[in-house]
Amino acid sequence: MGGAPAAGERGGTLVTDARFRVLITCGTFEPGFRGGGPVRSVARVADTVSDQIDLVLVTRDRDIGTTEPYAGLSGRWVPRGRTRIFYLNIHAAGQLLRLWRDLRGVQFDLLYVNSFWSPLFTVLPILAMRLRLLRCRGLLIAPRGQFSAGALSLKATKKRIFLRVWRRLLGGTTVRWHACTDREAAEIRSVYPWAEVEVSLNQVTLPEEPLAPTVGAGRARLTYIGRVSAMKNLALTIDALRYVDAPVEFDIYGPLEDRAYWRRCQSLAGRLSDRVRVRYRGELPPDRVRSTFAGYDAFVFPTLGESFGHVIAESLSASCPVICSDNTPWSEVLTAGGGTVLHDGTAAELAAELGRVAAMTPADRLRAREMAGMAYRDWRAGITDPNILDLACETRR
Repeated sequence: MGGAPAAGERGGTLVTDARFRVLITCGTFEPGFRGGGPVRSVARVADTVSDQIDLVLVTRDRDIGTTEPYAGLSGRWVPRGRTRIFYLNIHAAGQLLRLWRDLRGVQFDLLYVNSFWSPLFTVLPILAMRLRLLRCRGLLIAPRGQFSAGALSLKATKKRIFLRVWRRLLGGTTVRWHACTDREAAEIRSVYPWAEVEVSLNQVTLPEEPLAPTVGAGRARLTYIGRVSAMKNLALTIDALRYVDAPVEFDIYGPLEDRAYWRRCQSLAGRLSDRVRVRYRGELPPDRVRSTFAGYDAFVFPTLGESFGHVIAESLSASCPVICSDNTPWSEVLTAGGGTVLHDGTAAELAAELGRVAAMTPADRLRAREMAGMAYRDWRAGITDPNILDLACETRR
């Protein structure tokens, strides 16, 4: 493993050298994909880190919303480049005990958690750090969009109580924050004004050039690709389609993360007229997302908040315009030709935009797709993306 942390699959203390050592925790990781953009962000962080850093990553042994573990991975240490990954069955006490025994003898320079609310992959590791059950000199928290106004509005009372409790706990810890954009950094500081924040995209590996746009005749084809949950606000799109007079096809792809919310979406879809076709098309593996976007005239995404919005980048990279809320860092790119930014967050506002797209001629749709591709190309050319763990290493040294 060339100096990377080593661990026997039957236990034993991890052995490391003098390099900067990081323990990463995240609730889901590859080969899972239902966690969306954060899964690919963490993978990119791990895969692009410099050789002065050794990584240990702990994650669940199954994807979000599934009961079956990944084949051959549960309870095992698995190498991935310079990273050692432990796939944990959270219901197996023996695995938890063995994992702690493997980790307790290691002096980590940094604990990097990729959520703010996760009981097992954020709260428990931080408490273990504070109680000295894990030896970690510093803490790096990536909220992954969980501090946006829209995200905090969901289950607001519970979150306000949690934030007050954790204010005291985190105040006595050497802690820094990972934001994907300046916008997210401001959201973090609005909750914890004392927060020291590093900004680094660490987005998925995105192509330099967009796909060549194509367009068909007939009714407008719209899509939604993402997790079906209240945070993504899919129900607003379905509600808005009631007010669109022109024929429209609207295809939905993604895991049904919140079944109650999906039932609400289905109820709304049942009220639509025959001129609107709404279809649920199942889940998409990451390698099919871009090619799927290429077959649609627009991606409709009235999300309540995104730290980065990988799926927006993927849509634009397929020359598919985006109709999006202003709760993302993409407003400038969309205004420059990538699509449309929604400011009011109402069904009426969204319906007006959907009606405009539905009334376009094929030539108009092709031009819109060409502009989306150009907006993506300009954005992609301006990216600089240092690895967040390399930044942390430089700071700690």
